[in-house]
Amino acid sequence: MTNVTTGATGLRTRLRQLSDDELLGRLRVLPRGSEERAAACEILVERHEKLVRSCVRQYRNSPEPTEDLMQVGYVGLLKAINNYDPAIGNSLSAYAAPCVSGEIKRHFRDKRWQIHVRRSAQEALLELRKATEELTHQLGRQPGDGELAERLGISDEELLEARQADMVFTTYSLDAPLSDRDESAELGDVLGDEDAEVDRAIDMAALATHWDELPEREQRILVMRFYGNLTQAEIGTRLGISQMHVSRLLTRALGHLRDRLLDAAVSV
Repeated sequence: MTNVTTGATGLRTRLRQLSDDELLGRLRVLPRGSEERAAACEILVERHEKLVRSCVRQYRNSPEPTEDLMQVGYVGLLKAINNYDPAIGNSLSAYAAPCVSGEIKRHFRDKRWQIHVRRSAQEALLELRKATEELTHQLGRQPGDGELAERLGISDEELLEARQADMVFTTYSLDAPLSDRDESAELGDVLGDEDAEVDRAIDMAALATHWDELPEREQRILVMRFYGNLTQAEIGTRLGISQMHVSRLLTRALGHLRDRLLDAAVSV
């Protein structure tokens, strides 16, 4: 056990001496699941922790816990590390920043509050911003929630509701004209639809990182099931195995991919 631990420590020591581009170059040639690849990825994540914190800092007044947003940001960083090509980009930091910010924005987009906000919450939000600025000057630091609630004379629940109101984006009518000219185009005319293929591309890229970990037969089963739209019985006929066996292999393959993706998000 001591030799294994010493070897792992020595490996990380050697890798820490490499630049980002050198580490990224090794990531592209090392087999997935290897100890060296995992160590190189871990070192890159550690080096760019400040970048993630910088992206999260602008949301420090949101209802979402900072540590939760850090986890979301790390997911974006890992995607950047896996997709960045040193031969094309200028630096990993420049490439990763929009990836991290985009992942955090996606998180808020999926969890944001309803557009309608009660008038009392809107008024409390204005008072909250004012009180935050005044107390920051008086105390020489960011005031805590208890100090803000006492200053405003509101409960903790009302303070939270005001903070939640701050998460709502400014909205405009889709019928609003874009200019004062006659027959001007309306806002709804120039807004594009959300491209579902973007999310699908990100999901496929994440799956690709663990695809080679599956046995070849399980890869074929997944392809035939989800791209060929074959039934389990049809797959079994082509592979010469029972439908029950196909079901077990399919369940095992999907379970492995799911566990690997969840482990990647939690480990960072």
